[in-house]
Amino acid sequence: MRTKPYSPSAIRLLAFLWASLITCQAHSADIVAQNTALQYIPKAVAASLEKSQIPKEAISISVMEIEPGQPGKITAKTKVDWRSKQAMNPASTMKLLTTLTGLDVLGPQYRWRTNIYTDGLIRQGTLKGNLYLQGTGDPKLVPEEMAKMMKALQNLGIQKIDGNLFFDRSAYAPNAMEHNTIDGESLRAYNVPPDPLLYAFRTLSFQLGKSRTADFIDISYTPPLSQLKVINQMQLVDQSCDSWKGNIRFNLDPESDGANTNQLLTAQFSGSFPKGCKGVSYNVVALDANTFFTQGFAAAWELAGGSWIQAPTGQSATVPLAARLLLQFEGIPLADDVQDINKFSNNVMARQLMLTLALEKMGKPASTKNGELVIQSWLKGLGLQFPELVIENGSGLSRNEAISAEHMTQLLVTARNLSVTDAFYNSLPIAGTDGTMKNRLMTHLRKFLHLKKKPEARIKTGALADVRAISGYVMSKSGRMYAVTSFINHPNALRGLEAHDQLLAWLLNDGPDPKQAR
Repeated sequence: MRTKPYSPSAIRLLAFLWASLITCQAHSADIVAQNTALQYIPKAVAASLEKSQIPKEAISISVMEIEPGQPGKITAKTKVDWRSKQAMNPASTMKLLTTLTGLDVLGPQYRWRTNIYTDGLIRQGTLKGNLYLQGTGDPKLVPEEMAKMMKALQNLGIQKIDGNLFFDRSAYAPNAMEHNTIDGESLRAYNVPPDPLLYAFRTLSFQLGKSRTADFIDISYTPPLSQLKVINQMQLVDQSCDSWKGNIRFNLDPESDGANTNQLLTAQFSGSFPKGCKGVSYNVVALDANTFFTQGFAAAWELAGGSWIQAPTGQSATVPLAARLLLQFEGIPLADDVQDINKFSNNVMARQLMLTLALEKMGKPASTKNGELVIQSWLKGLGLQFPELVIENGSGLSRNEAISAEHMTQLLVTARNLSVTDAFYNSLPIAGTDGTMKNRLMTHLRKFLHLKKKPEARIKTGALADVRAISGYVMSKSGRMYAVTSFINHPNALRGLEAHDQLLAWLLNDGPDPKQAR
């Protein structure tokens, strides 16, 4: 049987379909090759993970190269994508989301306000009436700031106070101030709960060291409290300073419950202390909020030269409608607070920033739920969708908070297009220089001392039991900027510090070269 020859148009159609099939297959092969190139772990990182007995399935890595461009139009190209879409516990790197939202929503120059009201009058240098302190959550109300507040009160013509102190914490919902911990260590400074009138992180910091002039131990403390006495019964010993804290016994008597906020307190130290230890700090959260603020305020007033008719017994109360505003004290700019939050990973400051977002955008009483709503709304406004995101308190001190490495890195790229990018970038710890990265990457950075323009890594760290995290920017030796995030969630996670350092060192050396993919 004789077949009919194809028409010229049919031949052209077959040729077109065949060419399209070949092109499609080639394109698919390119996509597979590209994905394979991106989905790998750098060799040095993989070797470190193996040495630390951390499986590759326990780490996620996202690296994007930020491409130069006009402000507001900066883009990035994915360089490494290892399990980057997996929701992971980010530990303290979650502070990046909280602080970037805070800077962009509130502005770097935002200042918290502590309002002081009175129901009395100033006559001949004496305030005859009570003081009502109403807080909005200033996280950096420390002794230096309290001294400025005392000066401002004296500038109103007050030298003596004939009245009591009352504390108005109505800015926060009661459940936002609950003292819940994930490790049961309620006396540790990192577990301090949020407080609209947080003074000196509600932490007593004792400085211990061998006296320069004699063979005994000097103990000083901050902040000054009006009714605190230190009893030192410690003995100097010839031991290593490595485990100095384990040989100290501390007791505070009585441990105040707030019933009597101006009672005499005795801080007793006993045990042994190594001679070689210099300038160590023993931090403890041992007083309720009212006692701590009452005695702190009283001591600051007296140090400023002020006096009381009768020592105050601070109590909780809302500001009466008839009271008048005496002073509105403003704290330091938010940009400075964010430096402390990110460089030193301050948990309570991060939590207060999240509550401030709720307070400023949704009114009081501020709650963590409303803070989360503000952050989610901000992300949506930027066109960012993070469906796996779980925010519990905004500090990362949580077993429940979660985000993917890809989305955390995407957040870092987005930051480069915001007007607050410099304030955010400058808040991150610099490897080998400051914050939680002060002693990291020292050996690697020495390799670049000969370069005129030295590479740097600005990285927020995070660590919990079973969690190790890094997120931030690396400026490589060739001047490329990388945004990088890596999370390890595994029982051996704390051994993963070297693996993360190897990842950062690889980026400092411009590691994301296709030839190095495997």
